[in-house]
Amino acid sequence: MTKIISLEGGEGAGKTSVIEALKQHFEAMNKSVLFTREPGGVPISERIRAIILDAQAQEMDHRTEALLFAAARRQHLVEKVLPAIKSGVDVVVFDRYVDSSMVYQGFVRGIGVDEVYDMNLFATEGFLPDLTLYLDVDPQIGLQRINSNPNREINKLDLEHEEFHEKVREGYLALLERFPERIRKVDANQGIEFVIKDILKEIEVLI
Repeated sequence: MTKIISLEGGEGAGKTSVIEALKQHFEAMNKSVLFTREPGGVPISERIRAIILDAQAQEMDHRTEALLFAAARRQHLVEKVLPAIKSGVDVVVFDRYVDSSMVYQGFVRGIGVDEVYDMNLFATEGFLPDLTLYLDVDPQIGLQRINSNPNREINKLDLEHEEFHEKVREGYLALLERFPERIRKVDANQGIEFVIKDILKEIEVLI
């Protein structure tokens, strides 16, 4: 049976580095793995992503933003993820999934966590990960990492004030308490080699 893993965290938490390490790990295990990101992953969802994360789209209504995320997620799921599962892939790794919407739109934007959760349960028909790894990073450290990486894509979330990113962390920690059976916290303030070591421990329990 396919195992579903999602990676979550604030800006600069190190998800990209973790994904590269996981690719090597699963390759060494001879596991077939689908790595995919949200929003995006398929052409229609990538076009929606461009609209959502456009640094010039500051006037976008928060509910519009939440609905666009859910729409991109739906298309990505039915066009890419579910067919991969049907074909027998061993593992699917999401770079962000439903929890991101609950935090960024539900908690931080103030739409309501339950409202956004219900919206996404409708969009995904209740499809949720077996394991969610939350990379917990101090917002100041995360933003420093972003600013020191000239090759990183800069989007409108990176342009938010520090209080916004503090609120993001608060939202994730609230979800950690709400879904302890699914979400595991990993200290992402430490060096990347230690982050990866902690993540592999969590994955070994699942796979």
